[in-house]
Amino acid sequence: MSEQPQPRLACAREREELIQCVIRTDCVLKKGKTPADCIKQSKDELPLLCQHLLLSYADCKKGMLDMRRRFRGNHLSEEAKRETSGKPDSALGA
Repeated sequence: MSEQPQPRLACAREREELIQCVIRTDCVLKKGKTPADCIKQSKDELPLLCQHLLLSYADCKKGMLDMRRRFRGNHLSEEAKRETSGKPDSALGA
């Protein structure tokens, strides 16, 4: 049996970027807290980049629940837009 690749989870890219950002903060490195504790207890003390990534992740998760976005499709991140823009129109069914 060939092993099939795992399906990509929604908001996985945003989640991974947020985790990597929080891991590099003083809250984790110097205070010894877990990334989850840093986000819950001291999100105002996180660097601006981590705060933006947190908002981006939250917006992605909210988009999964918003029926209008679910119907139209959750908005694409800038990186996803660049990835899909390289495909020819014929691949998109046009």
